[in-house]
Amino acid sequence: MRYREFPGTDVRASEIGFGTWTLSTGWWGEKTDDEAVEMLRTAHSKYGVNFFDTADTYGSGRGERQLALAFRDKRSKVIYSTKIGYDIYDPAAQSVRRGQSELPQKFDRDYMRFALDKCLERLETDHVDVLQLHNIKMEHVRDAGIWQTLREMKDEGLIKVWGAAFGPAIGWLYEGVELCERESDIGTIQMIWNILEQHPGTAMIEAAREMAPGCFFNIRVTHASGMLEGKYTEDTVFGANDHRRHRPRSWLTNGLKKIRTLDFLTTQMTLGQAALKWLLADTRVVTTLPNIYDLDQLQEFATASDKPDLSEKELERVAELAAHNFGVDEEPMSYKGTMQRVTA
Repeated sequence: MRYREFPGTDVRASEIGFGTWTLSTGWWGEKTDDEAVEMLRTAHSKYGVNFFDTADTYGSGRGERQLALAFRDKRSKVIYSTKIGYDIYDPAAQSVRRGQSELPQKFDRDYMRFALDKCLERLETDHVDVLQLHNIKMEHVRDAGIWQTLREMKDEGLIKVWGAAFGPAIGWLYEGVELCERESDIGTIQMIWNILEQHPGTAMIEAAREMAPGCFFNIRVTHASGMLEGKYTEDTVFGANDHRRHRPRSWLTNGLKKIRTLDFLTTQMTLGQAALKWLLADTRVVTTLPNIYDLDQLQEFATASDKPDLSEKELERVAELAAHNFGVDEEPMSYKGTMQRVTA
């Protein structure tokens, strides 16, 4: 395993991280807490994974409790990254929530401090290494008080790196760009980015490069919801509780056409590993968060860090293919968030 630092900090993260939403939410199959703890410990002890990303909303705190169970005697050896912003403490909202629907968001100073205190309690720690605001919108980007609260938390030693996680859908271009403009000392952004879905992530990285020199990225949806794992076929059927079951069939058929153009990346590694090496080719990426939901995937993805870096020729070929949508003619992607510049 190779490691990268968040600039100006002592937070040194494994290039391959572990997002606990696959273990704590039930959206990728049910896992018991014992099974989750065993996977987390294996990731760390066998493969050197030390960056673990969660959120208070993952299983209403379950993801954080699983980390505490796994690493309470190894706290100094691991990095805890969590997210706040959804009011998981509102019983009325919880009672009407369905599936992956969003809860109400709260970012006032008192709530943020309360939410962080609860995270610390569940994680059984006195600080969080990386704290991100969960799925922020433009109104939050433009509220300077929100970001000042994060600076106060950092000054008090409660967090080491602060930033934002964008979502839930692919998009949020100008939310990310404007955040880099307004809060140039931001430390990290979590976003969707992968070989097949390069926009708007690439533009957000360029904005950080220009306007927020200390902003480095942790990447989710690294494999385009499993497409870049190279395991799907035209006959693939997703389980009843799998969110991919609700996508149009064209997502599967067109995706398979696209990944077949990437066979040149698989001479020294799997497609799933190559997808991670493509992300890590950008020095602004500190860590990647592939969806890990079994031990075989853990082994494949965690060992990607030590595979050969992609060559300039390979990277250029990927760029050429992406410029022409990998040879597939389809409807343009529909985005949420702000995809055109809107002034305050």
